[in-house]
Amino acid sequence: MTAATRRDFLEGALALGILSRIGAAQSAPSSLQHDELWYSQPAERWLEALPVGNGFLGGMVFGGIQTERIALSESTAWSGAPATGEVNPGALAHLNEIRQLFFAGKYDQAQELCGKYLVGRMRNFGTNLPLPELQLAFDNVGDAKEYRRSLRLDEAIAHTRFRTGGNLFERQLFASHADKLLVIRLTSSKPGLVSFRTSFSKGVIPTAVKTVGTDTLILEGHAWEQMHSTGHDGVALQIGVKIITEGGQSTPSGDAIAVRGANAVTVLVAIGTSFRNADPDTICRKTLEAATAKDFIELRRAHLADYRPLYQRMSIDLGGSSPATRNQPTDARRKALEIGANDPELLSLFFQYGRYLTIAGSRVDSPLPLALQGIWNDGLASSMGWTDDFHLDINTEQNYWPAEVCNLAECQTPLFALIDLMRESGRTTAKEMYGAPGWVVHTVTNPWGYTAPGDVGWGIFVSAGIWISLQLWDHWMFNGNTEFLRTRAYPVLREAAEFFLSYMVPEPQHGWLVTGPSDSPENWYLTPSGHRASESMGNTCDRSFVYALYSMCIETSKTLAVDAEFCKQLEDARAKLPPFQIGRHGQLQEWLEDFEDADPNHRHTSHLVGLYPLHQISPRTTPQLAHAAEVTMQRRLNAPHWEQSEWGRANLVVYHARLLKGDDAHKYLVSLLAKSADTNLLTFSSGGVAGAEQNIFSLDGNTAAAAGIAEMLLQSQGGEIELLPALPIAWPDGSVRGLCARGGYLIDITWNSGKLRSATITSRLGGTAKLRYCDRVIAMRFERGEKKHVQPGSFAQTEEQD
Repeated sequence: MTAATRRDFLEGALALGILSRIGAAQSAPSSLQHDELWYSQPAERWLEALPVGNGFLGGMVFGGIQTERIALSESTAWSGAPATGEVNPGALAHLNEIRQLFFAGKYDQAQELCGKYLVGRMRNFGTNLPLPELQLAFDNVGDAKEYRRSLRLDEAIAHTRFRTGGNLFERQLFASHADKLLVIRLTSSKPGLVSFRTSFSKGVIPTAVKTVGTDTLILEGHAWEQMHSTGHDGVALQIGVKIITEGGQSTPSGDAIAVRGANAVTVLVAIGTSFRNADPDTICRKTLEAATAKDFIELRRAHLADYRPLYQRMSIDLGGSSPATRNQPTDARRKALEIGANDPELLSLFFQYGRYLTIAGSRVDSPLPLALQGIWNDGLASSMGWTDDFHLDINTEQNYWPAEVCNLAECQTPLFALIDLMRESGRTTAKEMYGAPGWVVHTVTNPWGYTAPGDVGWGIFVSAGIWISLQLWDHWMFNGNTEFLRTRAYPVLREAAEFFLSYMVPEPQHGWLVTGPSDSPENWYLTPSGHRASESMGNTCDRSFVYALYSMCIETSKTLAVDAEFCKQLEDARAKLPPFQIGRHGQLQEWLEDFEDADPNHRHTSHLVGLYPLHQISPRTTPQLAHAAEVTMQRRLNAPHWEQSEWGRANLVVYHARLLKGDDAHKYLVSLLAKSADTNLLTFSSGGVAGAEQNIFSLDGNTAAAAGIAEMLLQSQGGEIELLPALPIAWPDGSVRGLCARGGYLIDITWNSGKLRSATITSRLGGTAKLRYCDRVIAMRFERGEKKHVQPGSFAQTEEQD
């Protein structure tokens, strides 16, 4: 037997469950298996189940013993429909009146008119909806011993195994991007003992179930609900389940299929919807037909060949945890963090988990980008006032923060498509609501490109389109594709700049150009009369984004040698923007006036976007503003009953990384995992905050945490690549491979005793890079594809290095 043949045999044998693993099932993962979440008991709650996904189809795997549950979801399973008349018809006629009231200090009257004339009409906005569970109820299963379930991030495969009655049952489950479906493999160490009944649970949408032949189960339904839409608008959908037995037999039984006496079974699950006029039946039928032509080994091999090249671009080692800690199940390790345990390996796992979820939820051909809950759905966000949609005032941006720096650039592709859609529909909103050219979007959007405002207090955030479009700019900055800049990024940014040039007006006291009426997401201030108000003229968040927008367009104009006259307009307008201001408490002012916060404990700190993701505030270039940003954070955190949220904690990580305070960033990273992540390490929005009655899964904490860890180890804003800018004492030794820096650089770093040991920089584009370590900066010239190594001694030289 050749080496290749022997390898194929072993791979196939392990996949089929022919070979048993060495050691008891409940034992800890081997020292070689760090990228794994594992547990010694089945999941009982959604936030204990393990997520799999292929870019549009999601599954939450419970790993039950008598009954396996897979909570299904699909990114396009949306209620609602495209609509017209979403802009308030009174908006344009009353816009100037509202502005003049704000300028005259009549905030209460202006706020009242905002609520009357600016609020959008979201009657058929819709939401992503959860699908029914697929349930497998097993026979021949008694009390289980040596139980173990896991999610191996390097495979993107969920495993469950246990012994009962002398028999070893094993399951593997993965969502294949290569074959566009969910694959479940069921095996038994003894022949003829795989017996179960397959059915769907009752869900929240209207459905009907039927069988086709002896081996296929079909669910048909509609994504209808009445809270966020009419109750009769939404996509049609189908879930097709194909059961392939090895030995034994399958028989239809009402709205289920029963399998008896099989040696092994492969279950294939396809989901199709009518999104963009597709035919759900055709999607499911063709997907199942194509997958049925392959055996399980081929399906698994194709899945790994598709997934691993993305995941394995990076590795990370933040230091070793103790053997006693390492040998604990993941849930026990997370709980130990709450009482002060030191577990750097768990933080490394959390970083890779954020990357895993990005890959699982957003691929180059995904029909939609990551929503509030990614491609998964716990049924809670969709039944809340906020919906499971695309929030553009922090959440969707955080979903994609790790994409570039964590070497997953192509995962942003579906987001770019949604931005293009918003640009198109946002032209109508700009014209109807503001009488302006260009495009605008406010706080939330849906698959049909909703761009009108939401309600007062949260929904009239006028610079949301700039914030989300920063992802286009970052893609250009990290990858240096001039054609992308010319054809994709710049048209979006230029048209947004056209809007703000027309929309902004001078405030009377200084002549500064300001936005408004707009909210500073999603905070409120106290007016001089003591009343609460949310809208204002010239909030700091808007100012920061408009400054960034104009600067991006000016730089592009010079890079592409286009639009010289337009560039001059932008330079003149940028010079008239308000400066950052420091308020009476030493805080960075959130509004043009030094108002008191109506809610000092508020979760949002939108006025700190100049610190991150922008580079307008820095401890090196603007130390007073950096200190004011820090004061702002401390005032929020020290206020009674701070509204902690998963994304808010993640913000604290990136903010303190940018402030070069690694120990503080580490503290907030640990608190995010310990206090805002559940058993399965998915992050949640806490019950009691923003109207939530219980903890609700939100993906942004996971993805933003990965970005935060990357920011602690590498920063590349401001024209420099800085190594280990915010390395905490808690990570004295470690390494990272495959981080990306702006300018097209790939970075590997190793450190010991809290200091740089070596770094390898690979240039994809060529050019000169300014490389910083601590207070030393060197310039290095690269040819395209060239790799160079640096050590601490390299920074003793100050001249340019060849």
